[in-house]
Amino acid sequence: MHPHARTCTAFEGHRLLASGPCVEVALAVKRAADGGAADALLVFDDRNGRPVEFDLRGSEADVLARLQPAPAPVRGPGRPRLGVTAREVTLLPRHWDWLASQPGGASGVLRRLVEQTIREGGGRQRARESAEAVDRFMLAMTGNLPGHEEASRAFWRGERERFAQLTQAWPRDVRDHLRHLAAIAWDEADAASPGRASSP
Repeated sequence: MHPHARTCTAFEGHRLLASGPCVEVALAVKRAADGGAADALLVFDDRNGRPVEFDLRGSEADVLARLQPAPAPVRGPGRPRLGVTAREVTLLPRHWDWLASQPGGASGVLRRLVEQTIREGGGRQRARESAEAVDRFMLAMTGNLPGHEEASRAFWRGERERFAQLTQAWPRDVRDHLRHLAAIAWDEADAASPGRASSP
């Protein structure tokens, strides 16, 4: 996802530095780095918890310029491109036979199957990504804090009250952001599995 379309959160040590669109967070990180930040500057993608690295060389304008989307290619005359990418697919002969007998041919069937899977599995995928975001953030920011292992187990078990108790003494900014991520993950999991029972 492009930096203009995603959000992230930056910490200076255990102190929240900035949270929001990545272009704004990048400027905050640049200013902190230029000001001689006393602690490590860490940035996390809010959606998946992966670390985000910005190229902070040069001026703020230079940093922003590198985050700008690439210009759209100029189209010449003729039919517009549909954005179709040709790649190799390996199937058994019976699979090719079945695809060939379907309306729209192999490509049409595969596109429909992919779209259907995306629609039906979107909630489960979001729930998995949200849970992984919690896991990555905890590993990076709370791995050395007391109760980390117990809190991690409480999160995966959906034990919300236990999780809140175990994280209560942690640095406030880290604790609050983690609880925010955990709440999103639990809500996504509940939405993806309506019958799922979670601890209060």
